[in-house]
Amino acid sequence: MSEPTTPAPKSPKKPAAARKRPAKAIANALAAKAASKRRKRDGLTAQEIEAIFFRFHEVEPEPKGELESVNAFTLLVAVVLSAQATDVGVNKATRPLFQVADTPAAMLALGEEGLTGYIKTIGLFRNKAKNVIALSRMLLDRHDGDVPRDREALEALPGVGRKTANVVLNMAFGVPTIAVDTHLFRVANRTGLAHGKTPLAVELGLEKIVPDAYRLHAHHWLILHGRYVCKATKPACPRCIIRDICRFEHKTV
Repeated sequence: MSEPTTPAPKSPKKPAAARKRPAKAIANALAAKAASKRRKRDGLTAQEIEAIFFRFHEVEPEPKGELESVNAFTLLVAVVLSAQATDVGVNKATRPLFQVADTPAAMLALGEEGLTGYIKTIGLFRNKAKNVIALSRMLLDRHDGDVPRDREALEALPGVGRKTANVVLNMAFGVPTIAVDTHLFRVANRTGLAHGKTPLAVELGLEKIVPDAYRLHAHHWLILHGRYVCKATKPACPRCIIRDICRFEHKTV
């Protein structure tokens, strides 16, 4: 006598909505995802780039850097001191400093220890004091005490890198350079203006696409936008004036 067979257990029924996703919906979702990736990869159009800088210009036609200075030399010193420090902290230290030392000769006379007394509230102040005194001496020895209007000569000064040179060239001499700090680096990559893994890559990318009419102030607009709107951890997307153009995929609401 054959054994009775036990019917195989039935799989639990899935909700009707989850049983089968319509092929058209799947195709649309895949197409939208592909379009999003393509849009991000392809970057912004020339019209979108123009619109971004036009809007920045409309809000603030002549943006200013937030580091305080009284001449090209004090600007150079302020930018050197600002590495890994806030502009607010640097300004607090340099206001009394620049009242007594606003030339390379006066800074050199102050000496490393004297300078340290003014900037000890700034991060890495000892190394920065060495650099400022050394660059003051070099300016006197090689440039008659003047800040050179030349990238190579600027970058030869102690404590001066490409970003610092770009800031000085732009703010002191009106050269349309683009200084890439952490804020600008973030904004350029998020928005799709210029994707790059290094500050230099972003700088060169922006130089290719920023319209000439906006080149002089471009880095100030982007830095200030990154500092106050497109912040690292909590970007204020709802009040961003370029939200509709920006390629950032994780906009806040």
